[in-house]
Amino acid sequence: MRIRKLAVFAAAMALSGLVFAADEYKIDPVHSTVGFSVKHFGISTVPGKFTDFSGIISYDEQDVTKSFVKVAIKSASIDTGNGGRDKDLRSPNFFDVAKYPDITFESTQIKKSGEGWVAVGTLVMHGVTKTIELPFTVNGKANDPWGNERIGAEARIKIRRQDYGISADPGLIGDEVKIELLVEAARPLPKK
Repeated sequence: MRIRKLAVFAAAMALSGLVFAADEYKIDPVHSTVGFSVKHFGISTVPGKFTDFSGIISYDEQDVTKSFVKVAIKSASIDTGNGGRDKDLRSPNFFDVAKYPDITFESTQIKKSGEGWVAVGTLVMHGVTKTIELPFTVNGKANDPWGNERIGAEARIKIRRQDYGISADPGLIGDEVKIELLVEAARPLPKK
């Protein structure tokens, strides 16, 4: 019985070490961008972004594979710089934001890939759930004047909008969507 209790205690300590080894950073939307671009008539590229998003990054600098990320984007915050187009994109023709208000991503695994990393996880958009591999790089860490430690990361991926049931105007708008995430996240520095 005593050996069993020691084994349970040792396992709990090992797991707590895994939990506390990573630092949790909150994504700073003021210094981050959730951007995308898509072809129009196959001849030009139209950029856009989402302006309302939040998330956390649990970052283990010693073993990045123990890190994870969780992000939520409000689909109604889509902004392409054109009010009429944005209204159409929010409608049932495209994102149907009344029915599908959130786009989410949550990693299930982080793995090394060349000079960077890949976050394997679940992307939920327009009511469709798919596992994706999101390549990313960590740009480093810095302390700000307000007592926070910050990290920067960038990720780029291409997805097919029709894979997520967003299939309106296939001849007018390209199926391939390039997504670019430029992220800065912060956590309070420990008090001295």
